[in-house]
Amino acid sequence: MQFHPLRRVSMMACLGAVAIVLAACGGGSTTTTSSSSSASIPAGLSVKSFNLSFSTMTSLKPLTAAGKGLVGVILPDTTSSTRYVDFDAPYLTKAFQMAGYPSSDFKIQNAQGSDATQLADAQSDITEGAKVLVFDPLDSTVGAEIESYAQSHGVKTISYDRATFAGSNVYYVSFNNFQVGRLIGQGFESCVSAWGITNPKVFELDGGEDTDPNAVSFAQGYNSVLWGNETTPEKPGITNSKGYTLVGDQITPGWVNATGATIFQQQFTAHPEINATLEANDGLANAVIGVLKNRGVAPKKIPTTGQDATLQGMINILQGYQCGSVYKPIYLEAQDAVAIATILRAGKTPPSALVNATTSPPKGVSGSSQPASLLTPEWVDAANMASTVIHDKFVSASALCSAVGTSVCAANNIHA
Repeated sequence: MQFHPLRRVSMMACLGAVAIVLAACGGGSTTTTSSSSSASIPAGLSVKSFNLSFSTMTSLKPLTAAGKGLVGVILPDTTSSTRYVDFDAPYLTKAFQMAGYPSSDFKIQNAQGSDATQLADAQSDITEGAKVLVFDPLDSTVGAEIESYAQSHGVKTISYDRATFAGSNVYYVSFNNFQVGRLIGQGFESCVSAWGITNPKVFELDGGEDTDPNAVSFAQGYNSVLWGNETTPEKPGITNSKGYTLVGDQITPGWVNATGATIFQQQFTAHPEINATLEANDGLANAVIGVLKNRGVAPKKIPTTGQDATLQGMINILQGYQCGSVYKPIYLEAQDAVAIATILRAGKTPPSALVNATTSPPKGVSGSSQPASLLTPEWVDAANMASTVIHDKFVSASALCSAVGTSVCAANNIHA
């Protein structure tokens, strides 16, 4: 789906009910505090506490028991990325279950790309007694509407993966978007060098900055690496000290891959000198690669970049059409969101080691700063694919090797 400007395994305590016995004179009466009143946040809980086994979630069971009400989760769509169906929903479900939630105390829905549906789902959850809402806003407009409605009903909110710069009752859980962009920029520069691109004539295909403030931060991150500033879109014709020249920089409205393909096809026709491209995610990279293949461009001739570490992205990397992708382990993000939701639901304040940053609107985006829990992304290429996305089962080794061939997989230490 962590924001710039962010210029700025844990020890778990065994929790449970504590019986306090008071010896009354001549009476021998006792008073016992309930687990509800004695439950506390696990010692040392931080953004580094979560792991692939979800073991940290079990330490939250006393807090789960102490809290009351529903936690509603509303994911955005099933089209912009396969992650929401393939990873977010099952990982969130596992996190809730490991934290001791009965099925009646959490609900995970998908808005199917509709602002109206996402807002209606939020309103319905609150009507059903939700105390915390976790939502990945389709855009800043519906995000602000959900936050306003929740705030008016005293419901805590967690903006998941994409920030909502509205209201004063919202936390943000995601990866550092500006750092995601910087990784894309650094990976691009390394690839330009490794692929022997001389006098790079660069075209940038940005994400949906018209609806998604994350896309703005991604671009600010990679532009800070390439051009030394955070302008987006950049003005064509600028150069850098490494001999790069920017031929063009365009936004892809709504992150629509087909639109991105059309934009690049038109630009490549108008500027056949383009010999290096930078894309904001794997979907846009694949759209560009489709155009390049149709023009007969061979592997390792014109770099592309991405993020999300999709199966298609990994295929393109191993086949020599994409330099790399930013991997954001969603199992960490899901646990982080459920942990904060559990703490809020129990009426407590998340510790500073868990809410470890503040996220502010990118330049040109209005809104307020929010407390944030930001995780660390990672650049993935052929060299570390086996130890990251394959090891974590984020990408299926069998599906990958079926696409690229067993010999290519074996050469990269990947075994189906």
